[in-house]
Amino acid sequence: MEKLKSILRFGAILSESDIEEIASNFKAKSLNATEHVLEVGQIAHEIAFIESGIVRIYKPDNDGNEVTKYFFKENQFFVDLESYYSGTAASEAFQAVVDSQLYTIHKLKIDKLCENIPNFFIFLKSITEATLLNKIKDNDFLNFGSSKTKYLEFIKRYPKLALQVPQQYIASYLKVTPQSLSRIRRELTK
Repeated sequence: MEKLKSILRFGAILSESDIEEIASNFKAKSLNATEHVLEVGQIAHEIAFIESGIVRIYKPDNDGNEVTKYFFKENQFFVDLESYYSGTAASEAFQAVVDSQLYTIHKLKIDKLCENIPNFFIFLKSITEATLLNKIKDNDFLNFGSSKTKYLEFIKRYPKLALQVPQQYIASYLKVTPQSLSRIRRELTK
């Protein structure tokens, strides 16, 4: 829980007593690899924080293939924002890639905390904006260059992910086939 408390100190918006109160409302949750936090069609009622592990967002395409859109890593919050705020069914799924430890907090508790601790609302907006900006920046490299260039940039930016995430998820994220990614990896090891 110390990692969560450390992130709650982001921007020095919250006092130490606020951080303790907020952290006490989170519940620990363990996920095995491939277990879902949120499936397509469910409504997001919780925000999650990754203590350890990796969670991917994916969306089924028209052929039913899972297209990986993003990876969330240790020390990051995640939620399907559209589903969470609108109360509508999620069009994307959130799945643990490796065994993961999370802390989750329900929307009702967040709403109550925001009433009691107005700076918590400001903190949530700051974290949401920072996360969205990072996501846009992180995904920018996917729009340029060859498959090999994208893979090299991926392993440069995310060396731990490159070692832990199954190849088919990396291939999907890079928008290449697993066979193409295998070929690129073989070429790089020669």
